[in-house]
Amino acid sequence: MTLQLSDSGIKKVAILVDPDKYDEEGVKDIVRRATQARADYFMAGGSLTHTSVAKLISQLRELSFIPVILFPGSLLQLSTEADIIFLLSLISGRNPELLIGNHVIAAPHLKNAREKVMAVGYIIVHCGNTTSVEYMSQTVPVPYDKDDIAVATALAGEMLGMKAIYLEGGSGALKPVSPSMISAVKKEISVPLITGGGLKSSDDIEKAFEAGADIVVIGNGCESHPGLISEACKIRNSFNKKAKGS
Repeated sequence: MTLQLSDSGIKKVAILVDPDKYDEEGVKDIVRRATQARADYFMAGGSLTHTSVAKLISQLRELSFIPVILFPGSLLQLSTEADIIFLLSLISGRNPELLIGNHVIAAPHLKNAREKVMAVGYIIVHCGNTTSVEYMSQTVPVPYDKDDIAVATALAGEMLGMKAIYLEGGSGALKPVSPSMISAVKKEISVPLITGGGLKSSDDIEKAFEAGADIVVIGNGCESHPGLISEACKIRNSFNKKAKGS
């Protein structure tokens, strides 16, 4: 199980599920909607999560065949039960614990599941307000209009061996990462580009895909707008049809 794209230009949709925000019935509902829309991935985790991520992963895997990605917000969220494990390095910040410190602690726990582990360069972008991930990480995000900083950071991440780059507006962001920044980064890297945070409408998602995002992640947006999952997947299908020339 990998995030390596099968064909050039293929788009994917991931649904972020924070265990603190979904009870058992809520999980069943979002699985139903994601399954009907044929979403590509679930991502389990969050910046400040108290409820068991492992339990959520088990629920998602029992209810659906959609692959589950562990998106850990802290060492307390480590689990080897997911199909893919994001080993996030916060390369936009200068907090040593989130660049390498926590990874050293996590490595022995993950060593027997290393085939699932995917190193991801995580870049926080300031998208209008202070988000949970910014506050909890105690780092300064890339300014919204500084595409050149995002590009240089993404390039450094790829050169260091990261298998994907994640441009993150953060949970509760007032607006998404700008299409300009997405486009600038996509032009310079050769690994998959993921973006999330602040994607609240089909227009936001279409602009992200159009700018070059390979994977869009929706979380809060589909909590307040249940139809967003279906809309996102329809937009994905449209882009993928064009990529395949049909």
